Amino acid sequence: MNQVSLIVQNYIQYINKVISNHKLSHSYLIEINNYDEDLALVYSFIKMIFNDCIYEDLNNIHSSINNLIDSGSCSDLFVVEPDGNNIKKGQLLDLQKEFSNKSLSNTKRVYLIKNAEKLNPASANTILKFLEEPEDNIIAILLTDSRYHVLETILSRCQVLSLKKDTFNIELSDNFMELLKCFVAPKDLFIKYNYLIENVLIDKSSAVDIFRLIENVFIKYLDCYYLKNQSIPDELLVILNKIDINKTISYLSIFEEELPKLDYNVNYKLWLDSLFSRLIMGG
Repeated sequence: MNQVSLIVQNYIQYINKVISNHKLSHSYLIEINNYDEDLALVYSFIKMIFNDCIYEDLNNIHSSINNLIDSGSCSDLFVVEPDGNNIKKGQLLDLQKEFSNKSLSNTKRVYLIKNAEKLNPASANTILKFLEEPEDNIIAILLTDSRYHVLETILSRCQVLSLKKDTFNIELSDNFMELLKCFVAPKDLFIKYNYLIENVLIDKSSAVDIFRLIENVFIKYLDCYYLKNQSIPDELLVILNKIDINKTISYLSIFEEELPKLDYNVNYKLWLDSLFSRLIMGG
């Protein structure tokens, strides 16, 4: 059995278990590779919740609620997608308003939030009460490309499932490795400042590309550290194992806050100085 099918098998085994044992959590965060490949598995889980059946039986059940889900007209399923670059507070207020009414079919209700990493602090605060004080029969399913991109306040309140493939296809250029080594001793960012801006971080585009690569490596390393399901080249592990795990998580938070600023008309040199200062201080 190849690795991808093993990941799917583990996912199916888990959701079958929670459905069969009636042990559904009130909130799930599911890591996916992409929506085209994995959304069918997510919707299968939702159909299982409504039909109270296991995955193997699902294809033999032709219920009216399955038809409503497939057509996007199920009143007990509310789907939230990003409006532009973020999920906005108003969208979640609409969700809460909709779910303040009782289900017409007297069944479970599910809300699905796609791209949960695009919940900003304002919209996240709006949904927190739903997650902290869930009503009976309301199930939250949040989707993301990585749990490490999701706000901690949201992540800590969800049961995490993963459909992520165990792959590593990042090109390890000399410039990439040179910058990565600076994260072992962050003061090297200033010691090597002139070299980095002349050869590695020469403009905004270069900075975004290489910091996103480093961000990706940190995420894969955290998967390796916590989930034991990632294969990372030894030459990278030698470097990454020297970085405190909490510092790695802090670096990811900084990247998530700072890199979007380059989409606006900011002074690149001042932005880079500020970023380096935050990385050195760790926050």
